[in-house]
Amino acid sequence: MQGPAELLPVSSSGHLVLVPELLGWSYARLDPELRKAFEVAVHAGTAVALLFALRGEVAEAVGDLDAGRLLGTALAFAPPAAAGLLFEDAIERRAGTPRRVAVAQVVAGLALAAADRRPAERPYAAAGAVDHLWLGVAQAAALAPGVSRNGATLTVARLRRLDRPAASRLSRHAALPVITGAAVLKSVRLARRGLPPGLAASFALGAVAAAVSTLAARPLLESIQSARSYAPLGAYRVVFGAVAFTALSRR
Repeated sequence: MQGPAELLPVSSSGHLVLVPELLGWSYARLDPELRKAFEVAVHAGTAVALLFALRGEVAEAVGDLDAGRLLGTALAFAPPAAAGLLFEDAIERRAGTPRRVAVAQVVAGLALAAADRRPAERPYAAAGAVDHLWLGVAQAAALAPGVSRNGATLTVARLRRLDRPAASRLSRHAALPVITGAAVLKSVRLARRGLPPGLAASFALGAVAAAVSTLAARPLLESIQSARSYAPLGAYRVVFGAVAFTALSRR
């Protein structure tokens, strides 16, 4: 589940919360720190797979770095990095409950569909410092489970009237440093804390499964790049969130 959900603007963290809850798995009743540690493992697997899958694009982006691109990368990275270091635990405690995640799915889906109605007037080359700063703000907002980093950055890019290929490319370029940095930081913390006895193999299997599913779902990146509309993705999020909220409210 992690690979496709990470590549599409549907919130992988939201799916990690809602799907086990809807299926009645015992995962939701495990120790919160244990769940968080496992989610670090699967996100690390995704980060490694993304860097491998997009190695050509990453190398091209690094080769084209100049002062303007470095500034754009810094502006897109700074807000989520600062918000994550200062507020991540508080955000997850307050916004990470299943019903709130379901609501976030609905709201974010509506926002994506609405933003996609804006005119597609600006190409990738037209993106400037203000656009990258908004991408950073969007990534900070996506710390709330159910919002989706990919979805938030696509929404902001379309609100800024960037065309869909530009929005998709900017979303990937903004996300990779954040995903990689978060995975490295959380992996270091996990290594210092250590795993409960007997769970190393399970965590490794989860990371490998996330990496494999990410690589297998790579064609989804091309479908987003060439999409004529984000409305179907927005509709999926609204339906999924509404169904999840209704089901959870009846329990």
